[in-house]
Amino acid sequence: MTHTLPQDYYQRLHEIQAVDFVLIELMLYLDTHPDDTDAIKQYNQYAGYSRKLKTKFESKYGPLTWGSPDQTVAYWSWKKSPWPWQV
Repeated sequence: MTHTLPQDYYQRLHEIQAVDFVLIELMLYLDTHPDDTDAIKQYNQYAGYSRKLKTKFESKYGPLTWGSPDQTVAYWSWKKSPWPWQV
């Protein structure tokens, strides 16, 4: 059983994955270069951008993870979203 989702869903998800990939690479770099203030600044910018993208995505399509900090009534609607193997 698969769900038909709008192209916007996939575009937003792809952008989140790309930004999170950059964050992982920056974390690995900062493990060996902890005093690189430019890298720290860049990490903080991408971290903020990632949070913004995820907030927009979750407001439209539901939570990305079970540990979402915003556990309102809308949070518990996660079961209505498609499961990873359904997209």
